[in-house]
Amino acid sequence: MILPQSFFRSFRSRNYRLYFAGQGISLIGTWMQMLAMSWLVYRISRSAFILGSLGFFSQLPNFFLTPFTGVLADRWNRRRIVVATQTLFMIQALLLALLVFAGWVSVWLIIALSMLMGIINAFDAPARQSLVVQIVDRREDLGNAIALNSVMFNGARLIGPSIAGILIALIGEGLCFLLNGLSYLAVLGALLAMRLPPQSHSGPGEGVLRELKEGLTYAWGMPPIRRTLALLVSVSFLGLSFTTLLPLFAEEILHSGAHGLGFLLGAMGSGALAGATYMASRKSSRGLRRHLATSAAVLGASLIGFSFSSFIWLSLLLMVFVGLGMITMMISCNTFLQSIVADDKRARVMGLYVMAFMGTTPFGSLLVGSMATLIGVRWTVFIGGCSCLASAAVFGRRLVRSAAVEGV
Repeated sequence: MILPQSFFRSFRSRNYRLYFAGQGISLIGTWMQMLAMSWLVYRISRSAFILGSLGFFSQLPNFFLTPFTGVLADRWNRRRIVVATQTLFMIQALLLALLVFAGWVSVWLIIALSMLMGIINAFDAPARQSLVVQIVDRREDLGNAIALNSVMFNGARLIGPSIAGILIALIGEGLCFLLNGLSYLAVLGALLAMRLPPQSHSGPGEGVLRELKEGLTYAWGMPPIRRTLALLVSVSFLGLSFTTLLPLFAEEILHSGAHGLGFLLGAMGSGALAGATYMASRKSSRGLRRHLATSAAVLGASLIGFSFSSFIWLSLLLMVFVGLGMITMMISCNTFLQSIVADDKRARVMGLYVMAFMGTTPFGSLLVGSMATLIGVRWTVFIGGCSCLASAAVFGRRLVRSAAVEGV
């Protein structure tokens, strides 16, 4: 496939080139750690409920903290926040590696470190999401930069789990944690090498709670923002939480072990990479809300098909479409919100975006872990797919009825 010249237009910005290179290396390590952590917990516990608990505690801080950390990211220097959080991520990964190599690891210790990672991420995500507008020189390149971020993220999703699956089978999970810790040096070097314009922020402000209320009132008072976040919540709660059960699915349904888990995540990553490539190739932001409804429906239908599959080749094919639907929806949501939000409320709205996307998944992870124990992994994934289809139908009906602003 020959990519149009416009695909790489964000690379005209030196700061974005640095960010893309450093973050790309770091994300490969991140995906290696994510697979290694879930496989390690499943290997030790053999429990769907414990897997759900891992997802619950690792993402729980995003629900409670990101609205507040979004306020702080509107006040403070965002690059400094991201440098601090990436450093803490590196320490957490190296600590995990030490515990595994020393033989001191346990399920509840892993869950505690996952919750620590979630707390760090609650500070990182709103600042990093809203930093994008500062590292592209041209405002019209913002949508392309967001889509390229997803290309990078899902390219790493394609590479990282595949490497991790091989390393786990040959050596063990500890090396994955070690390599992830070292990979953060790349993104830290890139962040420190950037030359950024002064950030426009609110300074000390009038109080965190008052500014939080202002951001919530702003988001709720704009129907396009409110409806987009509502779709994201409904899809994330049961639909995206299915990833918690992938180790169980790989082992007990497909009988493919750690290699199979890596291939499933890699297939989802390849579909997501294709979707992100398509979104980065778009020249305008027209029709993004239609993409939201369509991609949520694709995600739901693919999950339903996946829930009934017993063949590894069919499951891999369906995971490609799961990744495609998921990432197209996420990019459309992120780009749409960033294109209409006021600059002085950007991090607060992106904090709500992170809460809707990642903050609801811990409750979904805990629920799907319990559901899988009671009704089985197949029916749990099936219900998640039906939830996505229903959400897409409601959002699509509201879209048809609404007096949408042309061009968004």
